[in-house]
Amino acid sequence: MRQRATTALILSGGGARAAYQVGVLRAVARMKAQWEASVDVQASNAPGSHPGSFALGADRAVSPFGIVVGTSAGAINSAALACKADDFDRAVDELCAVWSGFHAHQVYSTDAWNVLRTGASWLTALSLGWAVARWRRLKPRSLLDNAPLAGLLRELVPMERLPTMLGRRCLSALAVTASCYGTGRHITFYCSGQPVAPWERPQRRAVQGYLTHDHLLASSAIPFIFPARRLLHDGASTWFGDGSMRQTAPLSPALHLGAERLMVIGAGRALDGPAQNQELPERRYPSLAQVAGHAMASIFLDTLASDVEKLERINRALAQVPEAARNSMPWKPIRCLVISPTQRIDDIAAAHLGDLPNPVRALLAGMGVRRDGSRTQGSALASYLLFEASFTQALMDLGERDAWAKQAEIAEFMDWRLPVQPSVAQAVA
Repeated sequence: MRQRATTALILSGGGARAAYQVGVLRAVARMKAQWEASVDVQASNAPGSHPGSFALGADRAVSPFGIVVGTSAGAINSAALACKADDFDRAVDELCAVWSGFHAHQVYSTDAWNVLRTGASWLTALSLGWAVARWRRLKPRSLLDNAPLAGLLRELVPMERLPTMLGRRCLSALAVTASCYGTGRHITFYCSGQPVAPWERPQRRAVQGYLTHDHLLASSAIPFIFPARRLLHDGASTWFGDGSMRQTAPLSPALHLGAERLMVIGAGRALDGPAQNQELPERRYPSLAQVAGHAMASIFLDTLASDVEKLERINRALAQVPEAARNSMPWKPIRCLVISPTQRIDDIAAAHLGDLPNPVRALLAGMGVRRDGSRTQGSALASYLLFEASFTQALMDLGERDAWAKQAEIAEFMDWRLPVQPSVAQAVA
């Protein structure tokens, strides 16, 4: 029980890229089932066993992750898992069903009128703001309207079950992050089964309380793309946006909540190689889509890789300290397993741009997302908005393959080993 309670799952942001996380989780759930079946077989063959005896007890269905931390789209996946922590396989299956059948209209309005109302007016205000500033009715808040996402969350994430999961100790803690536009601070909202004192660091702090769908909408409000959300904070209603913004320490919430082992599922390669669709910046000025895609990578991907690298350096330093001295130190080594895409998601997105609804494709084309011979420009930006089944299924398949390639590491990390059976002589004695 203690081991599960201190094992944390950390899911990063990245819009539609978060489908990769679901593929990894699908593989992890199947690995868990295989291990449980092996334990059952070994237990049934042990001396003195009888048919129907189970070695794992009644909590075998419970999630192996006691602490779940998510940001942006990862916050939605995290909350869905946390609210159904009493049945990990069912939670993963339901996530898979949603992500494998996704269509963009489930997340944001894709009809021509709404895209024109939000996207075109936003681009107009961006380019001709000096001319339309006096037209008070033209105050676009975002490129797209994600009102449909609220309805999807009500079906996918039963937040009312969260207190029950905490009370039954199927879950130790859930944390989601958002960025406060009013103060510029990065805020972690969390709830836990046992008291955990809030923490505060420069430009970031934690707030304990009841979590709602509004927290998930705020955490996943990609800057410029989706509108900010109001949350009650410090006694006032304040605007919040995507939690990946100004997130300097993505691993920190899990550690504050008592994690001793971290499984981190990212949405971008830590070390990207050359893209298949090379841009030619020396010949062409970067388009708005290229600049936006580069900014998104800085927001969603770079800080996670940096924080993992920092943790690894600390672990290496602690390993050099004699054990007697290390036991008296306030720091301890933290096991960390990172699973991230082995292929460039930008390149996968380039192959699926045609699956976006026509009005959305036209909007993105106006920003510079387009085919240019054998290259696709701006596919990085499109990858965050490609909530279409062909793309999400491709990412889920990639996540599953990457996880199975790390099966031995995952099994070692989760301690999914077969118990050592006593000899027949020991059993009889």
